[in-house]
Order: sequence, then structure tokens, then C-alpha cells
Amino acid sequence: MQSSFAPAHHFPLPDGFGRNLYYGFQQAKALLSVAHKTVSDRLTEWVAQPDKSIETLSPETLLELQRRNLALLERDWEEAQQGVYPQSLLFDWDAENVLRHYPQVWLDLPAIWDRVQRRQYQEFATPIERADYPKYYLQNFHHQTDGYLSDRSAELYDLQVELLFNGSANAMRRRILAPLKQGLQQAFATTPPSQQRVLDIACGTGYTLQGLRAALPKVSLYGIDLSTAYLRKANQILAKIPGELPQLAQANAENLPYQDHYFHGTTSVFLFHELPATARQNVINEAYRVTQPGGTFVICDSMQLPDTPEFAPMMKNFTAIFHEPYYRHYICDDLVARLETAGFVVVEVYNHFVSKYWVARKPT
Repeated sequence: MQSSFAPAHHFPLPDGFGRNLYYGFQQAKALLSVAHKTVSDRLTEWVAQPDKSIETLSPETLLELQRRNLALLERDWEEAQQGVYPQSLLFDWDAENVLRHYPQVWLDLPAIWDRVQRRQYQEFATPIERADYPKYYLQNFHHQTDGYLSDRSAELYDLQVELLFNGSANAMRRRILAPLKQGLQQAFATTPPSQQRVLDIACGTGYTLQGLRAALPKVSLYGIDLSTAYLRKANQILAKIPGELPQLAQANAENLPYQDHYFHGTTSVFLFHELPATARQNVINEAYRVTQPGGTFVICDSMQLPDTPEFAPMMKNFTAIFHEPYYRHYICDDLVARLETAGFVVVEVYNHFVSKYWVARKPT
């Protein structure tokens, strides 16, 4: 988990110095991301001539985005200072990985332009058994080559997501850690951490599991994902953590391969906007089934239209720029109602930057 950017776990940085270092680190990521998107967007407009309905964001919207991003970073720093997770997690961009894979992001652009022009959203360069996956999953999400179904896609994914969110994707993911940790402490105070189990649904390349391990060093962690390629990458990353034994499984989240009431906590990050409505409910139902009474389920996903109408142009642009076939329905979907339909009690709903969070408990 520790990158060449990260300070050692056992040498916490002095507050003033550490804070400045963290904000400088985040600013460097943001500058790289903005420069990358500016150049790549101009090239895409010139070569691929994408959807002309893209709206220019107002100065007020851009200022509000900046304000929300700063608030996110402040929360990220504060929770590290409070001991929710170690400071080293704040400096988690792997420099070697960035330098190795960033050129490949550029080399993949011509293939993306070709798909945009031809409106080909379900083609894969890597041979796959289509019968092994639900139809809704067989997409070139974000126009990325092979969708989620190749090793190359898995190698580039984390870098691409950080570039998309101006270097703040990992800070948004970490916002699930405090409510989950608090839920475990409150509901299972008499259960030793070594006997507690947490499942990350749609774990992808394992970033959320890395954060969970940092925040919950003794809890048994599990991850499921539909993509064997992404699971291979997750296993490669997690196996580098001293003493870590990844417990990963290839499975559809609509039919989790675990017995009832098995997990003390469950999480899901950036999954639901890529599911059709029926699948969203099925996944929530399954999360309820496998969570213990008293257990906590935390969802992190995109912001939605009812609570952030000021960002409506940006959400509209997202569907126009990226291939996200279920996003338009997602941004108006009532996940509170879906959680309550499954049986959960919704404890809290809140937003950070451009993400939204639902914290739910299974009644005892």
C-alpha cells in the first residue's frame, strides 16, 4: 500500500508541516489532472467530434466545485489526524505506477476516439466469454478499452479515475471509513476485531480494501468483483501489504456467494451508477442478506440531481462525454427507498465534493 510518496507509518508528520505537505501533494495531482484533461479534451473535440450538447460550466459552478473540493481535503486531513486511518494513506499515489502507466493512457486515446465516432460501446479487444457476465456489464464504460474485462484496463483504471476527479478520487473513497469503523465499534464492541468480517462489494483493483485494511488492521477483509482481471490486479496490490491474505472472489453482487448474516460490515464504492435499476435493488437486497443484525452498510457513489441541482449541467455533461448508460436514471434514483425496501435503516446521507454517501444499519 505504501508508495514512494508516502511517509512511514511510524513517523507521523508534525501537524503544520504535514498539512502543508498534504495540500501541496493534492495540488500537484490536481494540476496534472487538469492539464491532462485540457489537452486530451481538445484533441478529442478535434479528432472525434463528440456530442455537441456539452455545456460550459459557469464561473459560479466552478467556484463551488473548488470550495467543495477544499472541504473534502480538510475532512480527509482531519480524519487522519483523529486516527481513523494513518497519515500515510493520504500520500497514496504510487509514483512508479503513475510513471509506468501514464503514457499508456495517452496511447489508448486513438482507440477511444474510434469508439466514440463509431458509437461502439460493447466491443472488446480481449476475447471474453459473454455468457459469464450479465448483459448490462458488457459495456466499454467511460469508453475505456475492454471495459472492465482486461488486464490492461485494470492496470490503467486507478490512474484514470484520479485524473477524472482532479486527484480527489481516493479522498472521496476514504469517506466510507469513519462511518464503517464507528458502526463496527458501536454494534460489535464485545466482538474482538480479529473475529469481525467486512465485505467490499465490487472491489475492483482493491483500493477500498487497502483503505479498509489501514483503518481496520485486524478485521478479516473480503472482496468480490465480476472482473477476473481486476481481481488479479487487486490480489497483486493487496499481497504487497505485510501479513495481508486477500480473500477475493469472482462473483455477481446480485447473488453473493456467502451465507446469511456473515459480515459485520459491508461497503460499495462507485458501483450503483453503473447498474440498471433492477440490479441496484438486487445488490442492496444481497448486502442486507449477508450483513449481520446491527451491521453497517456504507455506499459511496456519484452525487445526485435532487440534492445538488446546481451541478445539473455537469451531470448532464458526464452522460454526454462518457459512456455511462445507467447514470441518467441513477442520478434521480431514491437509494434511501431502496435500502429501506431491503430492510435497512438509513442512518445518514451526505455529500463530499462530487460524491454521495448512504450509511445504513441492519436492525437487530
